[in-house]
Amino acid sequence: MLSLTQLIGDRALPAASGTWLDVHEPATARVHALCPDGDAADVASAVEAARSACSGWSSLPGSERARWMNRLADALESRIDEFARAESRDAGKPLALARDIEIPRAVSNLRFFAAAAMQFASESHQGQAGLNYTLRQPLGVVGCISPWNLPLYLFTWKIAPALAAGNCVVAKPSEVTPVTAWMLGELAREIGFPAGVLNIVHGLGPKVGQAIVDHPGVKAVSFTGSTAVGQRIAAACASSLKKVSLELGGKNPTIVFADAPRPGLFDTLMRSAFQNSGQICLCGSRMLIERRIYDEVRDELVARARQLRVGDPDDPATQQGPLVSRAHCDKVRGCIATARDEGAVVLCGGEALQPPGRCENGWFMAPTIIEGLGPYTRTNTEEIFGPVLSLQAFDDEEEALTLANAASYGLSASVWTSDLRRAHRVAERLEAGIVWINTWLERDLRTPFGGVKQSGLGREGGLEAMRFFTEAKNVCINLG
Repeated sequence: MLSLTQLIGDRALPAASGTWLDVHEPATARVHALCPDGDAADVASAVEAARSACSGWSSLPGSERARWMNRLADALESRIDEFARAESRDAGKPLALARDIEIPRAVSNLRFFAAAAMQFASESHQGQAGLNYTLRQPLGVVGCISPWNLPLYLFTWKIAPALAAGNCVVAKPSEVTPVTAWMLGELAREIGFPAGVLNIVHGLGPKVGQAIVDHPGVKAVSFTGSTAVGQRIAAACASSLKKVSLELGGKNPTIVFADAPRPGLFDTLMRSAFQNSGQICLCGSRMLIERRIYDEVRDELVARARQLRVGDPDDPATQQGPLVSRAHCDKVRGCIATARDEGAVVLCGGEALQPPGRCENGWFMAPTIIEGLGPYTRTNTEEIFGPVLSLQAFDDEEEALTLANAASYGLSASVWTSDLRRAHRVAERLEAGIVWINTWLERDLRTPFGGVKQSGLGREGGLEAMRFFTEAKNVCINLG
């Protein structure tokens, strides 16, 4: 049984309240760790530690901040297997997914923004009104609140640009999957990362997350999570005019035209629907298929979904693990029941699974594919965030766009076609923050990432993240 701690300054501490939260292993439903049940007192201590460290960290040359971040990346990279095992156990994802993709991506996040610390540049303007140059100055103490589905991957995606830009961080990982964030904090202590620059406070959103949002010493909040929580954070930040970045839910369309290139098509379509048990905000949960190939695509997807190996995340043959919690599993089952009530035809799946052996009590769901519902049903407009794929047919490009834009979300979309002109036309008209053409989840970390409509505010990634975590100050010099 692991007993996790907060990282406040350079100290590993329990919650000030002395209370703990159970952390369950999704594959077995057993408690495998105890997480500090933090509150506003812990946040206040973390903000004070961060304030004390701000002047020293922000005054370091970018190259020196980069050196510290690369040291942390080196330490993490040397323990990829250890972190992958912990991530797999904590979140229920297949070990190979954590080891080969998600923990390496966390390393890449740290390295990318370490490089950005040395490359981030300000602007200058001359010839219209004097000589102007723009300073990009760190904000001070910032809050980073990350979700449970890609725990270390998205935790580092937030803290890395904040640190690179010269800020000190108070970070809250999800209490559902807190282990690897705690391990990263322990690594930071081990390598002597400057005290107070990175602080990690564990606990529930209404207590720790809300305290970070409300604290007057926190100058900006970066949040990834549900739209409902994001709306509350936006309202709270508005009253104090605090900067906020929100990456929220998605109901992402995958548009498959009849001329979609066939090599690798079905492998990627399956991955886009069911990777990490569909618990990725970028998963294509609505597949729109041109009618003349609808039957072909539907039948192939159903056949492949029935063959997906669902089971123990430790088993190398496992392709889909459990859902992250009992509550989330119950929610997904309720969404499938709603789909049935709306008249959906369940083509495969639709039920909970009980793999034999140690995972017989885990929170597993069969990969589920449904059809027969219109674009404005709850099933096709509300985020399910599980291994559930809804199919719809379309006749032409205009109808495909109408169906794709019908949801109130606008995070991502993917388009499959061999017609380059069509690809450009459709991408321009899709209401989404990122559009993939003949691919999915292919990411260049320099590009802006975020959503429109109910999928959020602001952008992360590359210069967009560095700009969010800094304040622009223009200096104008009269040359007359």
